Amino acid sequence: MLVNLGMNKIYSLAETAELLSVSKQTLRRWDEAGKLKPIRSPSNYRTYSSESLAPYLGINDNSCIREAKEDYYALKKYSVLELFAGAGGLALGLEKSGLSCRLLNEIDRWACKTLRKNRPNWNVIEGDVSKESFTHLKGQIDIVTGGFPCQSFSYAGKKRGLDDARGTLFYEFARTVKEVEPLICVGENVRGLVSHDKGQTLESMIHILEDLGYDVLPPQVLKAVFYNVPQKRERLIIIGLKKGAGIDFTYPCPSSKMSILSDALKAGGLYDTDVPASEGQIYPKRKKEIMDMIPPGGYWRDLPIDVQKEYMLKSFYLGGGKTGMARRISWDEPSLTLTTSPAQKQTERCHPDETRPFQVREYARIQTFPDDWEFEGSTNQIYKQIGNAVPVNLAYALGKELVKALNAYTVKNELKNKYQEIEVKRGKTMMQTELFEAI
Repeated sequence: MLVNLGMNKIYSLAETAELLSVSKQTLRRWDEAGKLKPIRSPSNYRTYSSESLAPYLGINDNSCIREAKEDYYALKKYSVLELFAGAGGLALGLEKSGLSCRLLNEIDRWACKTLRKNRPNWNVIEGDVSKESFTHLKGQIDIVTGGFPCQSFSYAGKKRGLDDARGTLFYEFARTVKEVEPLICVGENVRGLVSHDKGQTLESMIHILEDLGYDVLPPQVLKAVFYNVPQKRERLIIIGLKKGAGIDFTYPCPSSKMSILSDALKAGGLYDTDVPASEGQIYPKRKKEIMDMIPPGGYWRDLPIDVQKEYMLKSFYLGGGKTGMARRISWDEPSLTLTTSPAQKQTERCHPDETRPFQVREYARIQTFPDDWEFEGSTNQIYKQIGNAVPVNLAYALGKELVKALNAYTVKNELKNKYQEIEVKRGKTMMQTELFEAI
């Protein structure tokens, strides 16, 4: 099932904090300032209605009305060059939207094996991107994408030139854009880049792309849970459009429906069948005994106080909610963001009914990979590949908008070329007429 925010669901303080990616203390401050007023429960706890949260989640039925099932197709074979391709989440979603993966670069050998296993026809270049040149593809690529990690770099005053980013993977992304000159460049990153180094890192990246000849749209954080992904995962998207090309791009509109865990693991939601059994990590004996005490949707605070102290150790006496610790996900909520391991103490991802971490196929479904997408490597390597991936359905939503932008660009240029041909023919006809009259 999907949780529809239009049904005026009520969320607790902790749930609201997770949905909005802010702390509970921030929500309390917003309450005091009158920015976001809660509804007081009979026990005087703060709760929030889905209606009041909609503006903060980017959901506004009046300003973002687009039919999710509208028909469209790519008018031509639009090509993509992807850096830091990982296990293929972004590439698979873009392919599903109608784009064509021309080249993928990835340094992790197991991720490369995964890509080649599932798409033998993809041109997968394994190795360090800094040792690769893409100049031979200049003018042949429509879109360059890259999920470069968030790294600081030095810059001199307001210059912020490409060389200032040298030594970072963003530099390799920008260098590739410079060499290839695509119509569109797409950067993908964690939400934290927005505030990294007080926002200066992101600002510098934007300036560098602008200097390379791209109009950079205001970066936007997309919440995967509103794009048919049953996971509270957020990705910052940076879109650059080649200056003078006349390309228009609109970020995908979020749905008013929030996907939940049962949509991924049970038949009838996002998949036609229940999730297949697969390998996965298991808990040590004592940890399993402790996790057995946690109800679906619960976490360490649901344990007896003596067990809380045993499990949390020094963290018990520190501030903060630590809602990821000893966390068991429930069927009727999205999963917390998947990490590279489902059983890390700070980011526990326990199955709702069975006391164990999510298995690898469950992990893959939460990231919306199809069941026939096979991962290469050890169990830990597979968890890592899946945890680092862009959710396929989020990439699909983004890809559809990229296709629409390129379709409009293609139509406009074809009309322009036909008009020019007509004008040339008209000019020749007029010249012939004038010459005939002169004779």
